[in-house]
Amino acid sequence: MIEPPPVWLLDVDGVLNVSRPGWGAPPRRSQVWADSEAVSYQVRWAPALVARIRALHGCGAVEVRWCTTWCPDAERLERLWGLPPLVRSLDADPMPRGSACWPLKRAAARAVVAAGRRLIWTDDEALPTAGPDRDALTADGRALLIAPRPSRGLQPADLDRIAAFAAR
Repeated sequence: MIEPPPVWLLDVDGVLNVSRPGWGAPPRRSQVWADSEAVSYQVRWAPALVARIRALHGCGAVEVRWCTTWCPDAERLERLWGLPPLVRSLDADPMPRGSACWPLKRAAARAVVAAGRRLIWTDDEALPTAGPDRDALTADGRALLIAPRPSRGLQPADLDRIAAFAAR
């Protein structure tokens, strides 16, 4: 039996939406309206990063799922970045902000592992640090957790690690 691809829980702010994304080209930026909050936000990203995410998901190497406070408005990001509709891992209403959302994100990660799937989780804040929560996710090598620098977000080396993890 062929194992399904790993589930990639993808945060937005501090991971894709960052102040200095790099990637060897100027960043793109756009205003994105969040209906759930009746406010717009400036989003800034590296097009090459989004292209790699789109390619990894599109070829079936990973199953990308949103795991972000943007979940209620994710369709706007999908349109902006040319992504297909992705599963939303968080469905709280109203969506908690900041550290109040971390328990929901961690529950989403535990659910992926409990379902027997390999896990990739990219988040600049919510990943558990050393201890039982992290050990439960990573004990058997079935999880890759990446916490990028919030001002830089995911970098090419991070995507290389994700692609290598997905390929094994």
